[in-house]
Amino acid sequence: MIKVLTYDAVVVGSGCAGLNAVDWLHSGGKKNIALVTEGMNKGTSRNTGSDKQTYYKLSLSSDQPDSVGAMAQTLYQAGSVSGDIALTEAACSVQCFMKLVNLGVDFPTNKYGEYVGYKTDHDPRKRGTSAGPLTSRDMTEKLEQSVIQRGITIHDKTTIIKIVVSNSKALGLIALVRDGCEVFLCYIRSPYIIFCTGGPAVCYADSVYPTSQTGMSGVLFDAGVHGSNLQDWQYGLASIKFRWNVSGSYQQVIPRYISIDKDGVEREFLFDQGIDPKDVLHRVFLKGYQWPFDIAKVGGSSDIDLWVYHETAILGRRVFLDYRSNPQHVTADLSSLSHEAYKYLEKSGALLGTPIDRLKAMNPLAIQLYKKHNIDLSKEPLEIRVCAQHHNGGALVDHNWETNIQGLYVAGEAAGTFGAYRPGGSALNSAQVGSMRAAQHICFRKRKLCLPLALSLHEKREIEVYEKLVDTIGTNSKPVNSIYKKFQTSMTTFAGHIRTKEELRKILHEIEELIPHFFSTITAPSIELVKVFKAYDMLIAGKAILSAMLLSAEIYGSRGSALVVESSAKNTPANMRIITKKNGSSFESVFETIRPLPEEVNWFESVWAYHREKKQ
Repeated sequence: MIKVLTYDAVVVGSGCAGLNAVDWLHSGGKKNIALVTEGMNKGTSRNTGSDKQTYYKLSLSSDQPDSVGAMAQTLYQAGSVSGDIALTEAACSVQCFMKLVNLGVDFPTNKYGEYVGYKTDHDPRKRGTSAGPLTSRDMTEKLEQSVIQRGITIHDKTTIIKIVVSNSKALGLIALVRDGCEVFLCYIRSPYIIFCTGGPAVCYADSVYPTSQTGMSGVLFDAGVHGSNLQDWQYGLASIKFRWNVSGSYQQVIPRYISIDKDGVEREFLFDQGIDPKDVLHRVFLKGYQWPFDIAKVGGSSDIDLWVYHETAILGRRVFLDYRSNPQHVTADLSSLSHEAYKYLEKSGALLGTPIDRLKAMNPLAIQLYKKHNIDLSKEPLEIRVCAQHHNGGALVDHNWETNIQGLYVAGEAAGTFGAYRPGGSALNSAQVGSMRAAQHICFRKRKLCLPLALSLHEKREIEVYEKLVDTIGTNSKPVNSIYKKFQTSMTTFAGHIRTKEELRKILHEIEELIPHFFSTITAPSIELVKVFKAYDMLIAGKAILSAMLLSAEIYGSRGSALVVESSAKNTPANMRIITKKNGSSFESVFETIRPLPEEVNWFESVWAYHREKKQ
């Protein structure tokens, strides 16, 4: 018999969103709760970062006039972002930030205690802050300590493969549990589920996501959760031996870009483009804080991405950043640099001889990070490619982060709260705000959801289907690894920052032919059952994403971080987003008008009355 567990609320995922959600549930009075994860030490939050990983929040220093409304306007202007989501993320940013501070995340202050910030990409004010290259890891570890101290139940090595839904209400989760060499099914019942499983990182071969992060977005879309802006991703330059963004100071110190062919012949290819060398060097500098590929910056810093892509994907060469010596055309006194780059290095105390010297002065932690992974930037070049980095789209949620399925919430990167141009670091704020809002909505909602003591007929049927499905795997001849390789390579080549409509259709057609017979044609030992279901999840997520990409390519053309090869300039209103819905065995994508920024009349006595009432 399948093991059945019952909880008042369940959180799926152990990154900073999932841990924050279960922590807020407990503090809100929910005690019969659990956190479910396929690996406590997996995921993006714990295993990624950048030169100084940004946390985006309302400005808290005296030299930066700011307001909730101003920050909401910035988020709203990112393109295709609902106004109520933008306002909520702005309004709750300080509360969520200060919780992290009080838990011990070491965000820096000046001598007066001000949290001084800096400008990040797509940010008109200095709202960015950082606790260093591993900010999200610090957040995750501090939140985990709080969860452990509360004694909250954690189910580790547990992978969700099905969300059980009836009449648009969540009932529970079918999971695969790994116990040594054994894998068995388990059913977790709960009327409230918060999904915090990160983005569908498994979709791309060239990826800066940690290898432990795969995501489970396909489970959501397969359950009927609507998608929002699934076409919108961020791509950027990253190292591949150790997956890490090469943004910020990694670029601002002006490293050499070298290309090496199969015969070992090396050249500085950036200077082969027929562009003034000083302009080329300035584009490298700008790539630091204009790090994501952006079609609006083609002709500027994003040309660097296109040139790297041409060398690697088209010419088959390997590209490296070399910090050991200066690029061509850089004079010893650095006067050959642009005024902006020179002044930046001067203010940073980094007018020094070589890129590695400048990096040591500006950000020694950035060097130590690679050393911890056996890469010494002072002795060897760093191989890079253009990689998928963040999914700006995801599940469609409201301002409480609830989906179209009652009782099912999605927070963190798995939620589609962004458009094409999110400010850098806003993903961390969104993860904290979204997970808090979901937990609070569960704790304070008036009409509490509950399940009958006995399993319903629908639940029994779903469990039976998956018991039989597990028994059928391994009867035929197609290895599961070949599915991963083919799909991921196709997505990187044709559905990344460079897209072609014809190839998008081909990939979608191949998925549609494979899915109906997927489980009966896959070979895998029982210990790899999780890998099989994750491959299936990858294909379902890919199917939904490609549907949105095709509509976006047709109507928007090139937009954000996606250059559509066949597109011409389009003029689609910025107040639209793409919604993707399951329709039978297919997905359909349509345009929808986004909700505007709310115009609230905030009379205190009325708000106080509402606040008291919602907690009754």
